[in-house]
Amino acid sequence: MAYTTSRRLNFGDCDPSGIAYFPSYLNILVGVCEEFFGAIGSPWPDMISRRKIGVPTVTLDVAFKSPGYHGDMMDFTVKIMRIGNSSADLEYEVRADDRLLWTARQRLVATSHETHKALPWPDDMRAALTQHLEKSNAHHPAA
Repeated sequence: MAYTTSRRLNFGDCDPSGIAYFPSYLNILVGVCEEFFGAIGSPWPDMISRRKIGVPTVTLDVAFKSPGYHGDMMDFTVKIMRIGNSSADLEYEVRADDRLLWTARQRLVATSHETHKALPWPDDMRAALTQHLEKSNAHHPAA
């Protein structure tokens, strides 16, 4: 089950011509990812301060399809494609109306803030992520 949310492309996210400045997309993507984790019951402030867990990005592949413009309302679709022992693969599709602006594939890894090493997903987080696992990938568990 995909997660969806929206963000407005603001003045500060654009270059002088009014077209999205691509590094701004990455900052916006972090906010969408944080919102997703909050929506599945693992808000980052709690993960970081109480549970001492982080979810750094270890790979990120972004494909820009068409320009975004100042004032566009960007609609994000977030899909969990794979859940490993300590990693998760997410895919994002970003649209403004009928235009596909960009897509991204991201691998996150659950890590300990104390040891800075990967750790297995806690059971509650694994269960919450699994709720959003794309069904076509549910029969392909990964280590």
